[in-house]
Amino acid sequence: MLNDPQHYVTGVLDRDRLTLAKTITLIESTLPAHLELARTIVDRLLPHTGRAIRIGITGVPGAGKSTYIERFGTMLTGLGHRVAVLAIDPSSSRSGGSILGDKTRMERLAVDPNAFIRPSPASGTLGGVGRKTRETMLVCEAAGYDVVIIETVGVGQSETTVASMVDFFLVLMIAGAGDELQGIKKGVLEVADAIVINKADGDNLLRAETARKEYQAALSMLKPDSPNWSPPVLTCSAVEGTGLDKIWETILEHRNKLTISGEMAEKRKTQDLDWMAFLLDDGLRQWFYSNPHVREALPALRKKVAEKKISPTAAADSLLAFLYSRDGK
Repeated sequence: MLNDPQHYVTGVLDRDRLTLAKTITLIESTLPAHLELARTIVDRLLPHTGRAIRIGITGVPGAGKSTYIERFGTMLTGLGHRVAVLAIDPSSSRSGGSILGDKTRMERLAVDPNAFIRPSPASGTLGGVGRKTRETMLVCEAAGYDVVIIETVGVGQSETTVASMVDFFLVLMIAGAGDELQGIKKGVLEVADAIVINKADGDNLLRAETARKEYQAALSMLKPDSPNWSPPVLTCSAVEGTGLDKIWETILEHRNKLTISGEMAEKRKTQDLDWMAFLLDDGLRQWFYSNPHVREALPALRKKVAEKKISPTAAADSLLAFLYSRDGK
């Protein structure tokens, strides 16, 4: 039964949390047998996906992402939504994951029957982020979660990787921490659908409003990624729960505008095609490096390049020659 893909498909569609967790574990596995089984399961679940609102969230250190996601997710479940939170964990391939840490940070949401929290291991690569998180997102959608939140740690290119797989990308910031604009990359601003200044409460209200104006001015200098949407800058307090309803209204407004214009369908289509292209590149890379002749020749060529006995171009050409030979020799 454990090797029967239909067992997992039925369990996920029946919204069985244990089966959902086991299915995600299969997706995260690197064993060839598990990869094939997971692929079959995802393919069968595919017709039951695509109806959820996909939200990506990143932010600078200290922005209060965990508090924000818990308060925001709890508000959504209170409105009748089912919320899945996928927290990308770059360290999980070494430490075995941070499931306990995620659930400790979001205690209320972790025990909410209409919420599901799961770290999504990056496996040390951006490709790992994409592969594991995309498929996990689809499985959660098939299990009836109509809002999927993907949290990124906000380092390197992980923000743009997450932005390429969601409908709405939210950047969480704080005020009163020096030059706020230095804490965020231009590339992140370019893919943001909204910037939210968190911790807008108490003595920080004025600073939050000042930061909001600064970010709005920064965004006005960038060409919007969408012809149908100009990213707003909002304020909220995750601790007090203020401003969260406005953020949800903004996400729904964005979805409505892009759906009516047809841009949302095109965006999802482009994301799927880009994902296929990535998988082809990734598959070709794995196939190439698994070639026994490449594995045999690579160490010596690396040494020669390091010792400047051969140019990197010549070394690469000699390896790529295996692709063009009929028998791979």
